[in-house]
Amino acid sequence: MGEYILSCCSTADITKEHFEKRDIKYICFHYEIDGKDYLDDLGYSMDFHEFYKKMAEGAITKTSQINVDEFVNYFEPFLKEGKDIIHLSLSSGISGVVNSAMIARDDLQDKYPDRKIYIIDSLAASAGYGLLMDILADMRDEGRSIDELKDYVEKNRLYIHHWFFTTDLKYLVRGGRVKKTAGFVGNLLNICPLLNVNKDGQLIPREKIRTSKKVIKRAVEMMKEHAQNGTDYDGKCYISQSDCMDLALSEVSLIEEAFPKLKGKVEISYIGTTIGSHTGPGTVALFFVGKDERTE
Repeated sequence: MGEYILSCCSTADITKEHFEKRDIKYICFHYEIDGKDYLDDLGYSMDFHEFYKKMAEGAITKTSQINVDEFVNYFEPFLKEGKDIIHLSLSSGISGVVNSAMIARDDLQDKYPDRKIYIIDSLAASAGYGLLMDILADMRDEGRSIDELKDYVEKNRLYIHHWFFTTDLKYLVRGGRVKKTAGFVGNLLNICPLLNVNKDGQLIPREKIRTSKKVIKRAVEMMKEHAQNGTDYDGKCYISQSDCMDLALSEVSLIEEAFPKLKGKVEISYIGTTIGSHTGPGTVALFFVGKDERTE
């Protein structure tokens, strides 16, 4: 292990056990449901199934990012131990949390002038963000320096591809990504939009596809088109889902059929409560390392 801390936000949407196993530190976002505040603590304050059940029943959710004081209190114990820090934030195309982390860094740098505190915009979200953290954990465990990790992220973060679909448009309507009339008609016609994250880290609708079966197939086609080494891809592949495991498993089945080297290697996790507050239940997201950078 290097003499530095590898850190991210809870919105990387991998399990607490996985974070602990890989020695990745994390700080939690916040969310509100039915007027009560919770930490986005990987499903411990509220079970994910219960969270999505409440959303399906009409509960209103709100999210709030981590503030400067929280970052200062989170970072400082590591610095007191003499550790450097590399912290990746949730995409700036989704949240302004990177700015709070940078202000905290500036406040602490004067107090700990000999320590390196790197704050980097991941331009990633959910388990795509988690996949990037996992790659960095591999590099750290191989003995790479904190500066090598920083250089890698800045040069390679856009190669992490994100492809999402949802089976219920009302949550995208609520978030302003789909117009109300289009959402109503889309649900009537069983439209499942395919979205991805672009080069600016923003979630962008790409195609309107009828039925979940067809959109799952289309997501896998996009992986065939963009994955490193095409169908010979043997890198990390993550899927996150919002209480729709049947859809996620259907996607895994098609991935394993198309990518023989991934058989038994696709990792499935929950979309956490921060991202899930905006996507709602019935969302599946696919993440992998691409041969090309994400585009506009």
